[in-house]
Amino acid sequence: MKTILLVPTGEGVGLTSACLGLIYALECQGVKAGFLKPFSQESDAGSLDRTTALYRHLFNSETVEPIRHATVVQQLNLGESDELLEEAVRLHREIAKKHDLIIVEGLLPSSRDTFASELNATLAKALDAKVIIVGTADINNPAKTADKIDNLVRQFGGAASERTAGVLFMRTRGLPEDSAQIPVTIDPSLRLISDTEKFVASIQSTHPQIGSIQLPVIGLVPFSNTLSVPRMSDLAVHIQADWINQGDAAHRRVLHSSLIASNIEHELHKFVAGELIISASDRIDVLLASSLASSNGIPLAGLVLTEHHQPNPQVLDFCQTAIKQGLPILHTPLSTFETAQQLSNLGNEIPVDDVERGEQVTRFVSSHINADWITEILNGSYQPRLSPSAFRHELVQKSIAAKKRIVLPEGDEPRTIQAAAICQSRGIAHCILLAKPEVVVEVAKARNIELPHDLEIIDPDLIRDNYVEKMVELRKGKLNELQAKDQLQDTVVLGTMMLALDQVDGLVSGAVHTTANTVRPAFQLIKTAPDYSLVSSVFFMLLPDEVYVYGDCAINPDPDAEQLAEIAIQSADSAKAFGIDPRIAMISYSTGTSGAGAEVEKVAEATRIAKERRPDLLIDGPLQYDAASVESVGRSKAPDSEVAGRANVFIFPDLNTGNTTYKAVQRAANVVSVGPMLQGLNKPVNDLSRGALVDDIVFTIALTAIQAEQQSS
Repeated sequence: MKTILLVPTGEGVGLTSACLGLIYALECQGVKAGFLKPFSQESDAGSLDRTTALYRHLFNSETVEPIRHATVVQQLNLGESDELLEEAVRLHREIAKKHDLIIVEGLLPSSRDTFASELNATLAKALDAKVIIVGTADINNPAKTADKIDNLVRQFGGAASERTAGVLFMRTRGLPEDSAQIPVTIDPSLRLISDTEKFVASIQSTHPQIGSIQLPVIGLVPFSNTLSVPRMSDLAVHIQADWINQGDAAHRRVLHSSLIASNIEHELHKFVAGELIISASDRIDVLLASSLASSNGIPLAGLVLTEHHQPNPQVLDFCQTAIKQGLPILHTPLSTFETAQQLSNLGNEIPVDDVERGEQVTRFVSSHINADWITEILNGSYQPRLSPSAFRHELVQKSIAAKKRIVLPEGDEPRTIQAAAICQSRGIAHCILLAKPEVVVEVAKARNIELPHDLEIIDPDLIRDNYVEKMVELRKGKLNELQAKDQLQDTVVLGTMMLALDQVDGLVSGAVHTTANTVRPAFQLIKTAPDYSLVSSVFFMLLPDEVYVYGDCAINPDPDAEQLAEIAIQSADSAKAFGIDPRIAMISYSTGTSGAGAEVEKVAEATRIAKERRPDLLIDGPLQYDAASVESVGRSKAPDSEVAGRANVFIFPDLNTGNTTYKAVQRAANVVSVGPMLQGLNKPVNDLSRGALVDDIVFTIALTAIQAEQQSS
């Protein structure tokens, strides 16, 4: 059992983010850590503890409730600190039943809770925990930063003590502007290695023990304005405001705020993506300008109207287009100055229900933690597993190494543009957007997306004619020149031709196109790989503790036994390509010979064929889903099976079963699914869900790049 206690130097250091980021970094190393916050500091007895609630949401994992703040204070006042610590140990042991490593969040010292530092020190002993000191850092003032760390380290026996494990600097100020990049996905290349080394060297001139082998600096996390951003929905209570239009307030984030005081013609430059516009409610020109900006595709964070009364309904009628597009509008009786002042005092804490921000902060912090330190602290004592976080981590790293060119036919779609910018800047893939460059630039400007200088944007109108002759040749006897010209108007067809001619390595589409739109040109122009007779698909299902592979859930309606065996083999090879050691269950409504019927016989025959073709694979069937996935059921129903109860690749007998199952698991269990990934084609083409998030597109691009690398090797 290993316990790591995170202890803050003071308030506002980002302790919650540090705890969640460390848990995520461990996940990326294949270790699922438990979490404990023994003592709550929420003064309201009915309030949820923020870190505990966010841990449950983000990691889909259970933990215990902390001891209420009132109870902590009462027991300390009565001199019952031993009893308090005994209860903390009991909570710790509850979590230890399911975890070999536990991250513990210490108390924040404050003017109210003056006992915090002493209680943290006794808690570390009670839990026999290694201690990580969490503090903020100022690059321009290393001595002051080091003093705060040094004062706290002494309470745990000093830097040479076996109790202290390292220092994590959060919310670091004074870094070069390009160091605090906007995080969207896992990428350890974000880690500021040279900045950390320089800062540690400057600290060691006065405090040589900080950054030494005994007390390493395990991470330098930049302050990021982008991650300290509240949603519009978080503002209303804080500024005593009422909604005129709530709109998209739960998702729009306040990146900056602007007071509009002078003539509107001098203020128009402030109407940009993510801007909160604050103005007196009698400024009808501001309301109309905000409405016009929204209608022009600029996603303002929202509008706060101050003082006086709410705008005339007739004025609001002029703004219906913006209101329908979700522009949040608030009214507060406070003055414009008071409103701005109140908003400047809004804390950086992540609200309990803001899971999106929680995920981004967690990944950002994780990417700045030294993975070598984690390996050392684990000391080979943990059996890594391919967790969802580890899977995504590997996905990004393998795609960076592959260096592939991926064409994106939906080149002017905003999510696709942002995903391409991320992939290009992080080296996940070299992306080619098929779109008019001026349209891409306009969309990027409206949405505050920074386009990398080497992002390739190709105007389809300038290259279509180059592919007509080749397309006619590839589809000889099936279309003529006029028909080819017509079909090439579709950018998916154009992108597929680029892939067919080896000008790119893979294609990703589907954010605005149907699966059929994406897949049909691939069937016609790319064709199946030499070893296969059909194209199928898999989804990677990112369950809380493991990644499952589901096939086929998107392409083949009713495969026969031969085809089903081929789908199993394709899916097993796909699993291997992404670091999953496949144990393949052929799913049926019957386990073994317990049932009869044509469908059961088809699955049994498919299992026989697959085993014969690939004796190197662990395959069993027919198996019911519970017999395949639940160890106790597997032992009961198929005691001699090497797959039952341990399966991680599930092959469904038909599309109806596969598609229904993946969607039921995805929705009911709130599971992220990556895919569908097509398999069996000569070159990789992958489809997106039309509801795909930017992150989903990034991961699909990474996945496509890895497929391309696998097929070329």
